[in-house]
Amino acid sequence: MLLQTAVLGGLAAGVGLGTPGWLAGITFAVTTWALLTSALLRSGAASLGPANAVTLTRCTLVGGVTALVADSVATRDAPVVVLVTLAVVAWLMDGIDGQVARRTGTTTKLGGRFDGEVDSILALVLSVYVAHALGLWIVVAIGAYRYLYLAAGLAFPWLRGDLPRRQSRSVIAAVQGIVLIVAAAGVVPDSVMTTIASVSLAVLTFSFGRDILFLYRRHTAVTRVVRTGTVSEPYVEVGK
Repeated sequence: MLLQTAVLGGLAAGVGLGTPGWLAGITFAVTTWALLTSALLRSGAASLGPANAVTLTRCTLVGGVTALVADSVATRDAPVVVLVTLAVVAWLMDGIDGQVARRTGTTTKLGGRFDGEVDSILALVLSVYVAHALGLWIVVAIGAYRYLYLAAGLAFPWLRGDLPRRQSRSVIAAVQGIVLIVAAAGVVPDSVMTTIASVSLAVLTFSFGRDILFLYRRHTAVTRVVRTGTVSEPYVEVGK
C-alpha cells in the first residue's frame, strides 16, 4: 500500500494525477492487498517470498498504469511516455519473477497465478486505453479474454482444470503485451495497428480454443470412464 501510494504520489507530482486516477490507483492497491492477503492465508505461506515480491513490484507499476488510464478516460489525455514506460518496465520484469522462483526453490501455484493475473490486468488496462483508436471490439476482446474464460469456468467447472505447460502459450501472451504497448505508444499508424491487433486477436483465439478443446476432451473422456468403468482410447490420448 505504501509503495503504491508512493508511485501515485510520484505521478501526481511529475505529470499530474486527477481524482479518477487517484481513485483507480487506491482501489487497485486495496483490491490487490485484500486478494493477495486472502490467498496467502489460504495457502498457509508465512510470507510472499522473493519471487512474489518481484511480482508485487510489477503489480505496483501496473497500478500506476491503471491510474493514468483512468485519468485518460476522463480527460482524453495522458502522459503517453510515462504510461508506456511503466508498461514496458512491468512487461520486461515478467520473466524475472519466474527465474527468481526457480533459483531460490520457491516456485508455488500461488506465485504462478499471481504472475498471470498481473499480466492479464496490464493487458486489460492497456486495451481500455487504446480502444478509442483501434476499435472497441478488437482490443477490449484481447484484454477481456482471460476474464471471459474465468467467468465461463463458473458455469462449466471442467474449464478450471489444469492445463499442460506449453511454451507457445507464454509466447502468445507476451506478443499480446507487445502489441498493446506499441498501440499505446502511438508509433504505428492506426490503420496498420488495427490489422496487427486483429491478427493478434486471432492468434489469442486459437490459443484459448486449443486449451478449451483439450479440457473438453479430457472432461468427456473422464466422464466416459466414470460411467463405463473402462479406460477408452481417447482418454489415453489426452493423458499423454
